[in-house]
Amino acid sequence: MSFDVSVGLRLGEARLGASFRSKSGLTALFGPSGAGKTSLLNMVAGLLRPEWGRIIVDGETLFDADEGIDLPPERRRAGYVFQDGRLFPHMRVRTNLLYGQRLAPRGRRLMGLEEVTDFLGIGTLLDRWPRTLSGGEAQRVAIGRALLSSPRFLLMDEPLASLDVARREEIMGVIERVRDELALPILYVSHDRAEVERLATTIVAVER
Repeated sequence: MSFDVSVGLRLGEARLGASFRSKSGLTALFGPSGAGKTSLLNMVAGLLRPEWGRIIVDGETLFDADEGIDLPPERRRAGYVFQDGRLFPHMRVRTNLLYGQRLAPRGRRLMGLEEVTDFLGIGTLLDRWPRTLSGGEAQRVAIGRALLSSPRFLLMDEPLASLDVARREEIMGVIERVRDELALPILYVSHDRAEVERLATTIVAVER
């Protein structure tokens, strides 16, 4: 079982709750904007604390309200890819990637810099500044930085939302390779049905 999540949280006047289990592959949280998908992702990442419930990824308990378990984000080993990439603007691509590598636990390196750049086809971008990258290039670098942190699983929050059609197709191909060749569990947020039907092995509907 990749993800076993049952959590709840009150956000202002709204109450957010979700319960789902999924097998290996890509699990998509699918629903309209404002339904709480990103909040669920942040609970799994450890950036937002649920009021009740549990979060188990690949058999390891990351959060359990009843047992008093709440691993800090750095111990959860999640690679997080945001909608806008969030590359450090004052660092060239190589340094952005190596920042991810510094977060990897010793002796648990999933991939090295050369492997990641070959896998994602970003070797020619290493000396570029983030501001000079296209949207698709920036997202490939963001995925590379996440992979170099040697994550146990990946969290992806609308990674295609700001891309044009050609770049969306490019990054979907990258995500499919990560899903199939690296076999990392992925929890993926989207409001695009065609996107999740292509990428997801499990779809979890999230409603307001």
